[in-house]
Amino acid sequence: MTTWEYLTTPLLIHNTAAILNNWGKQGWELVQVVPGPEGGLVAYFKRPTGGGAANAGLGAAAVAAQQFGEEA
Repeated sequence: MTTWEYLTTPLLIHNTAAILNNWGKQGWELVQVVPGPEGGLVAYFKRPTGGGAANAGLGAAAVAAQQFGEEA
């Protein structure tokens, strides 16, 4: 049975394609985009867990935040 890990991240309207492509290159599949609680958009991603690395998404989030000049 496939097990999944999940990630949410804000989407910057002026850089949406770059953000989505970055997560896609790391194996994340976009599941849904919804309005954020304070405006803007929030993207929900999923990917199969790779060997049970429970916190792999946290490391990926930190890398992406650095690339886009945000804090994780």
